[in-house]
Amino acid sequence: MKQGWHIGVVIPARNEEAHIREVLEGLPEMVDVAVVVNDGSTDRTAEIVNTAAANCELLLLEGRGDGVGASIDRGHQHLLDVFNAPFISVVVAGDGQMNPHDMDALIQPILEGKAEHVKGNRERHSGGYNRMPKHRQRASKILSWFTTLAAGQPIGDPQCGYTATASSVLRNWDWDHSWAGYGYPNFWLINLARRGHTIAEAPVESIYRNESSGIKPSRFFLSVGWMMAVEHHRRNLAWLHPKNLTPHTIFALISYMLGWSAILPFVSNDLEVELLSRGIPGIMLCVSFWAIAHVFDRSATRVHRELRLNATT
Repeated sequence: MKQGWHIGVVIPARNEEAHIREVLEGLPEMVDVAVVVNDGSTDRTAEIVNTAAANCELLLLEGRGDGVGASIDRGHQHLLDVFNAPFISVVVAGDGQMNPHDMDALIQPILEGKAEHVKGNRERHSGGYNRMPKHRQRASKILSWFTTLAAGQPIGDPQCGYTATASSVLRNWDWDHSWAGYGYPNFWLINLARRGHTIAEAPVESIYRNESSGIKPSRFFLSVGWMMAVEHHRRNLAWLHPKNLTPHTIFALISYMLGWSAILPFVSNDLEVELLSRGIPGIMLCVSFWAIAHVFDRSATRVHRELRLNATT
């Protein structure tokens, strides 16, 4: 427990026999409960969890290999059954790439009432990305740019899964609409923004050894990119509800529609016809309209967050 809040930890694990004991036995004493979700491991992960000497209550849930996102969802929901009082759910990977000493700084914005969800940012740590391969650093920057667009607010190092979430968020989350695999952090950030929750970042250490990633880049970017595009539009359309409607939302929607119509050959309007007749290429029109839309979108995200905060105070 920390400052009156219970602290729960969710640990998705799949074939992590090499690191899971170190992760569990390194958890700080403020942690009350750690839930390990064994996502279809074929090694000794479950056996090691059952013999680990953690400083907290340790629970093991057996998954079916549904993916890291599904495992985290299951862990969050289990903590909702464990705690009756306010708590913070911290996600820690089972591969030992997250420093337990960073947990205190990660949960601090929630304890201080400054945020409802805090994500780690490895780039902001004094050691930077450390030994993270260069191609993964480049991919992280690209995904940061796309996640910023999709969430309507600046997002750094979106693939960092070291997160802390207030129980008030979890108790009202739509668990039937989720994302099971890689890309889960991006999905959460976009939907947190859609719901008007306050997101903060905290520097965390990047720990890399000689691990190999199971992510296939082309499949990852296609599936996660499509998911972010869908969730981005879903977020914008959700704000057309009368209770969420603001001028910023309307202007953003109009600009996005102009952007799409600039690249769709079967759609046009008088403004685009006039600009095209002046020699401005369609792709330039599209980028310009989307840039304007993003400016309005950021304003709409901020206003939506402020309206929600005012409604809850």
